[in-house]
Amino acid sequence: MPSTPYVSNKPKNTETREELRARIPGWGADLDPADRPSYPKERLDPSATGAHWDFPERQAGAEGREHSIEHEIVPPVFGTSVPLKGFSGAIRRHAYASYSEGRAAHWLLLILGDRVDAWESHLRSLASLRPDNPVTETGVLSERRRHGIASRFGVKRSDINHQWIDPLIVGAPWVAAGGAAVVVVRKLVRRR
Repeated sequence: MPSTPYVSNKPKNTETREELRARIPGWGADLDPADRPSYPKERLDPSATGAHWDFPERQAGAEGREHSIEHEIVPPVFGTSVPLKGFSGAIRRHAYASYSEGRAAHWLLLILGDRVDAWESHLRSLASLRPDNPVTETGVLSERRRHGIASRFGVKRSDINHQWIDPLIVGAPWVAAGGAAVVVVRKLVRRR
């Protein structure tokens, strides 16, 4: 069995309570049951976990799945609802294969992969017969009906600081795509 945190029995401590108390200030402050708020409901029987396994049954399809380089294996259960695809999937695979979760590069690459995935989805949407509708999907129309402007004054909202750039982030790609479509159509018309 590989060394893994996914086992039913907790590994034995290598240090005694006294050694831990001497090394870590405050360690063991809750050893006295009277000091623990959860004591009456707490089960102290380690065999009462309810687990009927020593190592959980593995979910099928773990081969080739992304996982942290800190762990040898994929967790026994993992999500499969959104498999990685396209260039965004390559970015995410690189983040998992190359960087620890403790490194900023890992998380920045995952954020970049998310943004690239959004762009890939927008492009797929433009190529389909039913493209995204940025006007209704961003909630712009509800600004007038739901007192959107009035709700921004006199209250402390966390999104006030970045509201000025939101139209650029959401609207600029659509304006750029529309401009590119106009340029392409003009070139096609001129060739004919």
